[in-house]
Amino acid sequence: QDPLVESGGGLVQPGGSLTLSCKASGFIFSDFAIHWVRQAPGKGLEWVSVIRADGERFYADSMNDRFTIARDNAESTLFLQMNSLKPEDTAVYYCTVGFGVWGQGTPVTVSS
Repeated sequence: QDPLVESGGGLVQPGGSLTLSCKASGFIFSDFAIHWVRQAPGKGLEWVSVIRADGERFYADSMNDRFTIARDNAESTLFLQMNSLKPEDTAVYYCTVGFGVWGQGTPVTVSS
């Protein structure tokens, strides 16, 4: 079983919203900081956000005020609420623990 499995991606119009999920298994989810990282077509990895084990949250400047990261430790699930989406948010979104364990990614396309 994969330790991290993302879901919730899809096609959305500019200005729309999506909520991504990352279901974790096989480790004590609540003990770890979990990151969201994205990769746009033809580009490198871009860090998006992190939520630490103590709940403190950090965001890349370009996502601040539009994206919200959250975690449900009881369900071992990480979330990314994305609002006011822009075409430049089009990417595959990954969750990762320590940049050593990665999910398979979920694609997000922002287009009219």
